[in-house]
Amino acid sequence: MTDGPSATDASVATSDPWLAKAQILVVDDEPGMRNFLVRTLAPRCARVEAVGDTSAAGRLIEASSFDLIILDNILGGRTGLSWLADLRRDGLFTEVILITAFADLETAIEAVRAGAADFVLKPFRTKQILNAVVRCLDRSALRRENFVLRRQLAPPDRSQAAERIVGTSAQMVRTRDLVARAAATRSTVLVTGESGTAKEVTARALHELSAFADRPFVPVNCGAIAADIIESELFGHVKGAFTSAASSREGLFFYAQGGTLFLDEIAELPLALQAKLLRVIEDRKVRPVGSDREIPIDVRLIAATNADLAERVAGGQFRADLYYRLDVVRIHLPPLRERVEDIEPLARMFMDQLSAQLGLPPLPIPLSVLQRFEAYPWPGNARELRNRIERALILGTFGEPDSGPTAEPRTDDLAEVEKRHILRVLAASEGNRAEAARRLGVSRKTLDRKCAEWNV
Repeated sequence: MTDGPSATDASVATSDPWLAKAQILVVDDEPGMRNFLVRTLAPRCARVEAVGDTSAAGRLIEASSFDLIILDNILGGRTGLSWLADLRRDGLFTEVILITAFADLETAIEAVRAGAADFVLKPFRTKQILNAVVRCLDRSALRRENFVLRRQLAPPDRSQAAERIVGTSAQMVRTRDLVARAAATRSTVLVTGESGTAKEVTARALHELSAFADRPFVPVNCGAIAADIIESELFGHVKGAFTSAASSREGLFFYAQGGTLFLDEIAELPLALQAKLLRVIEDRKVRPVGSDREIPIDVRLIAATNADLAERVAGGQFRADLYYRLDVVRIHLPPLRERVEDIEPLARMFMDQLSAQLGLPPLPIPLSVLQRFEAYPWPGNARELRNRIERALILGTFGEPDSGPTAEPRTDDLAEVEKRHILRVLAASEGNRAEAARRLGVSRKTLDRKCAEWNV
């Protein structure tokens, strides 16, 4: 016999942070049970929907996302278990609590095999169902957090992201203002700038300053994932979708649910996948590889590139329609050589951070070193400056003038300036011409021709 919520039962879940934000779907053909569950959950959750059959439930699932489904096993013409098995085959990985008045060991085993997260026997008390709901939501949140940690997607100081947009230049003042404005929306943001200009730091700041900062931030390097598996990585796949798909798997969009997905090096996304990403942005749904079902998502998208996307569009390497959908709010990060006044605060920030991380006493940065830093063009931008500070900390000295960044003779010869810049980037890429060409935004063929001209 079910009962209404009591003051004691209410204390079960009021302190759980995930329950207050949860969106829950109840599927039960008994009006009394639906009403009881709605009365119990609605005051404690962000949203509760209740329907009497799987057809209505299917329409709701196709229209919006849910964090949890409470599913009755006996539903008129079919069982909840068979419907759950269909959902899992279609790539829907939402947590499910199965409730039933007729339970035995075989049913419990079938529930686990079908993918149910918990099993509650009718009749149950308010405290029982609330505990089951909280367990499922906490387990889901923990699974996502563990996934992120395993992939090392979140640095230990990510909560400090907003403060790491360092600089006193007019460009960085404008950047911080634009980040603050864009963070207040769910609009798609395109972050542009050369390699090493802190595009991921900017993306994290957008997330940390938003109203959903406690939700996941999942960065993805599109250039680091093989073209034949990136669709599965992003959207997930169902069992048997391809030869090695021995089981179903959630995609990165799933792990970013409610939060932010950061697509770095978006220009490296294969053309075929660009079309699918465009559809995701327009429809707010993803289709796991091998599935016939589209799953609603609630994800804020931030993309970044060091390439000229307009040029890529003109060359047929990037879809124009996707470019315009990504370029809703653009944040351009200028190279370090164009904001010399930011070099000193960045150097001092890196010195403080790295000395603490390495357990080494910070080094004073003499005026002579700062002058050399300010005269150097920093082809690797802030990342190169950080590496320079780290090396100095480890060695205990900034070295002689010829052992680090130094001022080079100024020249008005454009060809000489181009040669020096290309050779610096090639050196920073450790001789990897493909990587250097990517950083420079030119083709490998162009870089090979230049090197041949200079007998490099």
